[in-house]
Amino acid sequence: MLSQPPSIVKTDKLKVMHVYFSGIGGTAIGPLALIAKQAGYEVSGSDASDSKYLDNLKQAGIDIHVGQSREQIAETHAKKPIDWLVYSSALPKTDPNHPELKFCQENGIRSSRRDDLLNEIIKDKSLKLIAVAGTHGKTTSTAMAIWLMKQAGLSISYSVGAKLPFGEMGHYQPGSRYFVYEADEYDRNFLSFYPETSLITGLDYDHPDIYPTRQSYDDAFREFFEQSGQVVLWQNDAQEILSEFDAKYLILDNTDPAIESIELAGRVNRLDAWLVAKGLQPLLDKPFDELIDKMNAFPGVSRRFEKITDGLYTDYAHTPAKIRGALQLAQEVARSAGSGQAGDNVIVVYEGLHNTRQHFIKDELKDLFDDVKGIYIVPSYLAREDKDLEILTPEKILDLLSITAKAKASPAALDDNLEKLIKQHLGQGDLVLCLSAGGAGSLDEWLRQNFHTGQQS
Repeated sequence: MLSQPPSIVKTDKLKVMHVYFSGIGGTAIGPLALIAKQAGYEVSGSDASDSKYLDNLKQAGIDIHVGQSREQIAETHAKKPIDWLVYSSALPKTDPNHPELKFCQENGIRSSRRDDLLNEIIKDKSLKLIAVAGTHGKTTSTAMAIWLMKQAGLSISYSVGAKLPFGEMGHYQPGSRYFVYEADEYDRNFLSFYPETSLITGLDYDHPDIYPTRQSYDDAFREFFEQSGQVVLWQNDAQEILSEFDAKYLILDNTDPAIESIELAGRVNRLDAWLVAKGLQPLLDKPFDELIDKMNAFPGVSRRFEKITDGLYTDYAHTPAKIRGALQLAQEVARSAGSGQAGDNVIVVYEGLHNTRQHFIKDELKDLFDDVKGIYIVPSYLAREDKDLEILTPEKILDLLSITAKAKASPAALDDNLEKLIKQHLGQGDLVLCLSAGGAGSLDEWLRQNFHTGQQS
């Protein structure tokens, strides 16, 4: 039986609640701010740095200032009293004395992570939650679920962690019955929710800073399963994590040959599409073949094998399982393009996401890149780091690779030389796959500044 969510503080409906979002430019906070605005809340916020996404939020009527000082939030509060401060999971960890947190604590303003506000919106609007969770494939699968439900004619609300070519990252649709949510396990975020249906994309151990053992990671997912009405997952994950099966579990076989009938490029994308179509078919009540036809037209999602220019792609893959999936997709695309019949003309530019994670996965990095033509390693993107850990420089990461990979690997920097090398590879017909953290100062941002669609080498 579906567990019941904890009681939620109800507010005076005669007053429009003013919610202030700290770090409003983030991929989780920003969409929620837009959802809250569309759901009828008064919304304002701040971010440490400016971005194009802030411009989009401002155009939606959200008051935003760049900088996060006590004076700025006090000025906002003086104009219209703030009822609720919403912040990201990382904020109190990285800066427990953050001026916005301190101001709200001293002025008796309610403060919480984004989970509490989203739960209030879901309850207030009588929405049924469809959650997409798992170690990898969450963003793509969430986008696929949104796409499929829209194509089937359903009015839905949603939040997803990347830009969509067919909608905003977050949207509240008045009168909708369902809310589709990318439920992240980081900081145990997903345990705040009680979904009607949960789609589980795949399970591999991650986030050792939150879950010190594989057992603790699996236990969190078991708890999430208990809080869900129906759970859709792959057979190999079910065997790993479940001691007994019952009617709430829809277990799929990832070796089913029919999965390969899906026309999307990349084994990982075909698996995600199959999971979403199977999981949502009972709700959509349409023939499965019809759902697959709609899924074959899925237009993709930002930073998941996203094309920057001909032959150059950026991808958020940052765990070994995600990296293997991105490499398989790159080799499949290279083969279909006719250059490199075995898909052996793939060049990788690797930017690790967090130094802490590089330590965690360093044994698995060894042979990840054995089958590529070449690899350039740039400095890892640093955030939420364990300051006691040695920084693994590009040279040190190179030393972790197998003899095979070392022979074709080089340390690199985001500079003119790397730009020249990428252009040379593109001119030779190679496919260049950039595994990037994303965000300000990242490889992904550097690519967008130095290359553009249609640019020639």
